[in-house]
Amino acid sequence: MNIRRNNSSASGSGYTHVAIGLHWLIAFAIVGSFSLGLYMHELPLSPQKLKLYSWHKWAGVTIFVFVLLRLGWRLLHRPPELPTDMPAWQRVAAEATHVLLYVLMIAVPLSGWLMSSAKGFQTVWFGVLPLPDLLSKNKELGDTLQQLHMLLNFSMAALVIAHLGAALKHHILDRDEVLTRMIPFLEKRQTNGDVK
Repeated sequence: MNIRRNNSSASGSGYTHVAIGLHWLIAFAIVGSFSLGLYMHELPLSPQKLKLYSWHKWAGVTIFVFVLLRLGWRLLHRPPELPTDMPAWQRVAAEATHVLLYVLMIAVPLSGWLMSSAKGFQTVWFGVLPLPDLLSKNKELGDTLQQLHMLLNFSMAALVIAHLGAALKHHILDRDEVLTRMIPFLEKRQTNGDVK
């Protein structure tokens, strides 16, 4: 017997389509931007490297905008409750992870913007819209912000891996509906084994 989740927002059991769309759009953009950052960091200085840096900064600004939209949507649309049988420590861990992810999704692009300003490289979004420099040129501060930017990125990568691991644990081991709320086409899982 197969039971599929009713993803209507009226039911309150799942995320809205907008929340799901923004979640996956931001997730793929973060993975792409992080991968590009790792790749371009070790390249020798060249026009190609400068182009990749521009793309990386465009991605960062775009992620920042989408995260702000997602935060606004979340404030206006309450997310579904966690399963009632989830242990208290897991609820605390889940809430803390979400808060930290939102903080990092804002802090990472902001630190990159501050770093670019301090290093004297203005960010021009998609090569069209110049963004104001947030700091005056300062090489030492720019180098410090570069280290901070890297630390925040790797912290977010670790948190994303933990978040993914927890989601898979809920779906495979706990057999609850945590993951199906964000991936509606997955089948609803039940602990009694009637539904797979």
